[in-house]
Amino acid sequence: MTTIGFIGAGHIGGTLAQLAITHGYDVVVSNSRGPETLTDLVHQLGDSARAATATEAAQAGDVVVVSIPTKNIAEVPVEPLAGKVVIDTNNYYPQRDGQIAALDDESTTVSELLQAHLPESHVVKAFNHIMFSDLASEGVPAGTPDRRRALAVAGDSQDARTAVAQLVDELGFEPVDVGPLSEGWRYQRDTEAYVRRYDADGLRAALSKAVRYRDM
Repeated sequence: MTTIGFIGAGHIGGTLAQLAITHGYDVVVSNSRGPETLTDLVHQLGDSARAATATEAAQAGDVVVVSIPTKNIAEVPVEPLAGKVVIDTNNYYPQRDGQIAALDDESTTVSELLQAHLPESHVVKAFNHIMFSDLASEGVPAGTPDRRRALAVAGDSQDARTAVAQLVDELGFEPVDVGPLSEGWRYQRDTEAYVRRYDADGLRAALSKAVRYRDM
């Protein structure tokens, strides 16, 4: 893996792009407004970054990060992502996304919706339960004695989960494998694990305490 594509270049996407470059990757960033609006971000990221359309970013990435509002899932290009690992950083905010019935009744999850939209891709839910400022500042190399921030990884493909867990580790965080995408609700918005700082054991405990919205 040498290139990471980004569909969405907001706080989380832009921060992940910077971390990826710091760790030796090339990045291709895109947003909904067109590559010409990403000039400042690309200048900030440096020579290892270029701006493109969402389709071009999907084509270029060995792994592709989707970091967009949940309401815009249908705009993610499908064909160029076939067979690829797709990292979903999204959360559902009804005040931003509008009401999505399948998420309101909890018959599915955000990442499962993206997986349904991308049937030939391997969606992994990660980087959605950390503030972008913490993502930028709290990563430390594996083996560091005070490595105290863990991040959860869920996906239906074991190989894809392993690949994303390795990336999480490389970017400075302790990966915790949660299992299939259906378990991703355990670290969605407003759960015990959401944006709180935990080491790996603490995160596993927080995940075990997760409560469905309907039971809150």
